[in-house]
Amino acid sequence: MRLSDQNLSGKNVLITGGGSGVGAALAVAFVNAGATVVIAGRRLEVLEKTAVYSSAITPIVADVTNESSVADLFKTAGQQDVVVANAGAAETAPFGKVSLDSWDRMIAVNLTGVFLTLQAGLNQMNGWGRLISVASTAGLKGYPYVSAYTAAKHGVVGLTKSLALEVANKEITANALCPGFLDTEMTEKSVENIVEKTGMTSEQAKLKLAEHNPQQRLIRPEEVAATALWLCGAGSESINGQAISISGGEV
Repeated sequence: MRLSDQNLSGKNVLITGGGSGVGAALAVAFVNAGATVVIAGRRLEVLEKTAVYSSAITPIVADVTNESSVADLFKTAGQQDVVVANAGAAETAPFGKVSLDSWDRMIAVNLTGVFLTLQAGLNQMNGWGRLISVASTAGLKGYPYVSAYTAAKHGVVGLTKSLALEVANKEITANALCPGFLDTEMTEKSVENIVEKTGMTSEQAKLKLAEHNPQQRLIRPEEVAATALWLCGAGSESINGQAISISGGEV
């Protein structure tokens, strides 16, 4: 099914981390499918860069690690049919040098933020709904130097699988998207880190990351968005509790 075939007219969609990368691609894809979209994030100026794409995109400042902020987000946004917990961040360090502060930050934004977003999203759903977490191939396997991030993403996959069993008797599904290394701003930071520590050029560092993918490339954010749209379309009703790898066969 082509993206242009999707029709989500009348559906309300909320996406955290919607100002850039995968979040921005999700917002554009859902609007193009006819949905009304709310994007949330900590910086209004970043959100507004995505919101200019369509009057059907509304930016709301929120911190997914703060329970009150998430509650205010849903109160302001109104009833939502699709909730995508996409906000995340990555920090790199050898395991022996990971500080407790860094660990806490990674768990807070990558796992607690998903918990708060999906819980608030579920509690306001009335009838049909889709709960989608954006995890990572790091939620399905290990990577060096990102132990806290990897632990959080494994937690997201487990949380989503448990949630899926709780909503299985409703018209609601819960699934996790697990992309490999993406062609986004977050990966650019990884590239900068590799360049700084190894002396590689930026292009060499990108190629090194792309080697994880058997297709030898970075994943496009639009591919993640296409998978999210599929989970919301006709024929996906039985897709529940899945951690869907978008990685060219890496896992």
